[in-house]
Amino acid sequence: MAILDKHKILEKNATLLLVFSFLVVTIGGIVEIAPLFYLENTIEEVDGVRPYSPLEMEGRNIYIREGCYVCHSQMIRPMRDEVERYGHYSLAAESMYDHPFQWGSKRTGPDLARVGGRYSDEWHVDHLIDPQSVVPESVMPKYGYLVNRMVDGKYIEDVLRTNALVGVPYTEEMLENAKADFDAQIDPWGDTDGLLERYPGAQVRNFDGQPGISEMDALVAYLQMLGTLVDFSTFEPVASR
Repeated sequence: MAILDKHKILEKNATLLLVFSFLVVTIGGIVEIAPLFYLENTIEEVDGVRPYSPLEMEGRNIYIREGCYVCHSQMIRPMRDEVERYGHYSLAAESMYDHPFQWGSKRTGPDLARVGGRYSDEWHVDHLIDPQSVVPESVMPKYGYLVNRMVDGKYIEDVLRTNALVGVPYTEEMLENAKADFDAQIDPWGDTDGLLERYPGAQVRNFDGQPGISEMDALVAYLQMLGTLVDFSTFEPVASR
């Protein structure tokens, strides 16, 4: 009771309450932030994780522009029900090149962290054109217009350079070949050796099955790579030092 009586002093004195609140927040902040200055790394490096290819980056920007993140998260939490439904829990390293990252737990639709390779390109195209045609109970709006909106990659090098400024490790070679790699990813008969050397595991094909490069191509290319970069059959977590 004596402690509670003393606590009343803080409750009745706005100045003291403000001072002590500031002290508590300061101490908590130091405890949370100080370790970051001496840890060797805050994100475990994982084999397979790479920057987005130019076409994948274009698709990611379309994904954000269209507000897909409002209904779909990209974060599988380490809970049994989520892991059994979606797959291996999400690693921080998988989002280390995301600006902004797509983590969250608000889901109107399913989590997309492991959607890559789960469905065919045709399924994705049909789903985006008319979601209810493949998932009758879906409340997702239609995005069929993406098929008719063509992209030429004119500014994709600038987009990659902007990401490089905030720490994404795009090399000068990647930047100089951004437009060529953008075009090559939907052309299986094109010069794809350089693309695959710079972006291992990049999927090369015409994603929407139509001539030219559309926003649908870019978005499906992005969706099809989500969760495919890390080989979880061989992945072993390493504790941070």
